[in-house]
Amino acid sequence: IVCLTARNLLEEDLVRAVKHTMNRIHGSYSLAITHDDTVLGVRDPLGNRPLCLGELDDGYVLASESAAIDTLDGELIRDVRPGELVVLEPDGSGYDTYQLVERESTAHCFFEHVYFARPDSVIDENLVYEVRRKLGRKLWEESGVESDVVMPVPDSGRAFASGYADAAGETTADGDPRPEGDGGIEFAEGLMKNRYVGRTFIMPTQDERERAVRLKLNPIKSTVEGKSVTIIDDSIVRGTTSTQLVDLVREAGAEEVHLRIGAPAIVAPCYFGIDMATRDELIAADASTEEIRDAVGADSLSYLSVDAVADALGESRADLCLGCVTGEYPYDVEGEATDRSIGDVTSDLTPADD
Repeated sequence: IVCLTARNLLEEDLVRAVKHTMNRIHGSYSLAITHDDTVLGVRDPLGNRPLCLGELDDGYVLASESAAIDTLDGELIRDVRPGELVVLEPDGSGYDTYQLVERESTAHCFFEHVYFARPDSVIDENLVYEVRRKLGRKLWEESGVESDVVMPVPDSGRAFASGYADAAGETTADGDPRPEGDGGIEFAEGLMKNRYVGRTFIMPTQDERERAVRLKLNPIKSTVEGKSVTIIDDSIVRGTTSTQLVDLVREAGAEEVHLRIGAPAIVAPCYFGIDMATRDELIAADASTEEIRDAVGADSLSYLSVDAVADALGESRADLCLGCVTGEYPYDVEGEATDRSIGDVTSDLTPADD
C-alpha cells in the first residue's frame, strides 16, 4: 500500500494518489497515513474494520476505536465512512473529507462487537457493551435454559451474561411472563480471571492453550457447588477453552453445566486481519452442535443465530461480514464462496458535506 501510494504521488496530488491506490487494492483495511506534516485516515470501501474521527482541545485524532479518544479526553465526532478519506489539517484547525469510493452495501465485521472491541467503544454508532447485552437477551429468547445461576466467562462474556440474566428475570425459558416473586436466574461471577495470561485462542499449540486456560480461570466453588450452572461465552473456536471450563465447573461441584454462546458457530477462517484458526482446527467446521456439546462435556449447548446478531446490530445481513459463521465472504478470496458481487466503483473528488 505504501509503495503504490508513493508511486502515485510522483504523478498526482495526495487525494488522487490515495484514490487510485484504493481502486487498485482489494480487501479489508483501515489506515492512518502520515505524509510530511499531514495525517490521513482511510477506511476500505466496505468498512470491514472500524475507524473513527475525534476532536481534541488542540486538534483532531483518528483511532480504530473511540475508547482511545476517550482516553485522550477528546470527543467522538463520527465513524469514518466506508470508502472515505479524511485529511487532518497540519495546524489542527480542521479536516477535509472525500468520499473516494462508494458501494451499495457494507461489510462491517460483526465479530468486532462480539469479541474484539472494547465494550466501552462506539463502532458504527453502536456502543459495544449495549450490543453485547442485546445479544445476551436474544440468547435467552432463542435458547434460554432454566438453571440456578448464570455466569460469564470473563471478560467478554460478562455483558452477554448480564443481558441474558435480565431477560431471564422477565420471561421463562418457554417465553411466558415470569410469575410474580420469581426472580429468574441468579447472575454471579463464578470464574475469576488471572489478568496476566493473554488471549488463549490465538496461542500456537494445543498444549499452550490448555495450560493457559488453567492459568487464566479459576472457579469460585460457592457459586457453583450443588447447582445447575449456565456458562455464557462469546464464541467457541477450537473447543479447548470450553472443554476445560466445563471440566473446571464440574470439578467445583456443579450438578449441571449448560453452555450458551453469544455468537453463531464459527465454521470458517477469517482472512481479513484476524489470526484465527484454519478449518482443520475449527471444531464447528465439520461437527454439529450436538457433537460439539458431547465433545466439550456440557449438558446442553446453544449458539446465537445470525439473524439475532443482525437484529441486535440494527443492520441487515447484507451489510455485515459474516464469513467466519457462514463460509461466504464479502471480498473475493481464492477458493472461497462470496456472498455478493463487488459492484461498480463510483468516486468523487469533491470534499464531502459533513
